[in-house]
Amino acid sequence: MASASSVGGGMEKMSVEQVKAIKEQADLEVNLLQDSLNNIRTATARLQNASIALHDLSLRPQGKKMLVPLTASLYVPGTLDDAHKVLVDIGTGYFVEKAMAEGKDYCERKIILLKSNFDQLVEVASKKKAIADEAGAILQAKLKQLAPTSPTT
Repeated sequence: MASASSVGGGMEKMSVEQVKAIKEQADLEVNLLQDSLNNIRTATARLQNASIALHDLSLRPQGKKMLVPLTASLYVPGTLDDAHKVLVDIGTGYFVEKAMAEGKDYCERKIILLKSNFDQLVEVASKKKAIADEAGAILQAKLKQLAPTSPTT
């Protein structure tokens, strides 16, 4: 199959099957990119919530009574021991103890990285969408040409 860079204006010369394959591949890639964009949105929102929670936690005094989430819907009472240190989930089940400021910095750096990735994926997705749209239009035109003309009675 032709790559996206060589597709350009050459689709008109391709067979219906080739154009259909390009459209299906581009549609599939657009869907995968949309899933990635949604995952990045979710991860960014979680990091922003974590950053807000860290700020809120840093303002609380040691010994403060609070509810600690064990799951999304289960909380247990607890007491704040040390708000100057936090555990940061760095992935695959590993946690690193960091100072509060380092924890906030980690969240902010990850948010910036995710936003950069998001912007790059949006650009790629829009190009793939343009290819899919062009292939769809050419495919419709080719199918219209191939359709038998109905006899007038």
